[in-house]
Amino acid sequence: MAKKVLGRGLGAYFPDIDENEAEKSDSESNKEGTVLQQKVNVTLHIPVKNIRPNPHQPRQDFDEFRLQELSESIRKHGLIQPITVRHIANSRYELISGERRLRATKMAGLETIPAYVRDVEDDAIVAYALIENVQREELNPIEVALGYKRLIEECDYTQEQVAQQVDKNRTTVTNLLRLLNLPAAIQSALKEKKISTGHARALINVEDSKLQEKLLQKAIEEDFSVRQMEEAVRKATTPAQKKKKTPQKDEKDVHLMEISNRLRKKLSTKVEIKKKKEGGEIRIDYYSDEELERILSVLGQES
Repeated sequence: MAKKVLGRGLGAYFPDIDENEAEKSDSESNKEGTVLQQKVNVTLHIPVKNIRPNPHQPRQDFDEFRLQELSESIRKHGLIQPITVRHIANSRYELISGERRLRATKMAGLETIPAYVRDVEDDAIVAYALIENVQREELNPIEVALGYKRLIEECDYTQEQVAQQVDKNRTTVTNLLRLLNLPAAIQSALKEKKISTGHARALINVEDSKLQEKLLQKAIEEDFSVRQMEEAVRKATTPAQKKKKTPQKDEKDVHLMEISNRLRKKLSTKVEIKKKKEGGEIRIDYYSDEELERILSVLGQES
């Protein structure tokens, strides 16, 4: 069950409303058989001044240039896609989705706007607002992730339920929620479209926030592809292999090796000299009695 999300009177949003008068007006409307509360699942043309903003709007950033473009289009051709609202009282409505269209309509100087009226209870207003908005392509990944987070925290949804409501698989929902763990600088770059979701997801695997921001700047400056970002992250997070140190041979060991080589050439067989704490030993290999006699003969010549 979602938490109660309202609680402020209509006067907080429509200062010109006398709430007692609003109730009286609705009562009179009931007598006339024109009950506004029952006008749901229909599209009406509603004065823009009678629509209050949605306090649960997941979208945070509005591109002023694109907003102006939409306003010009609405001025010339009208609004094709209605906004979605719910009726509150006394011909007043609350926006569920379509804030960009509502803003552009106001900029265009139009007094009314087509609006689809839904019957939404207080408990469900957060869920309706978020679900309808996160499905819109205009939301950036961070806004979508925040929308998912609010559905989980304020509406007691599981990640699986969020995925079902927005027609995404659970992995997509989980990956977007992970973006909220990134530093503010990376989230800002993602919102400003300096990097893509793929770039940001690669940076999640970097634990050091300073290294994350360093890689971010490098990616922006060098216009990294997602693959290049993943490779940069891999290199930055893979421990450098320690170079094997070749132990430097003792000068005495080198001298013994030279003697061993001289003996091997002289005796024409394998000769090994082992150093001990005191002195050492010489090992001379032979493979037959005849070879032993030959070696002894060579050694005897030396004497």
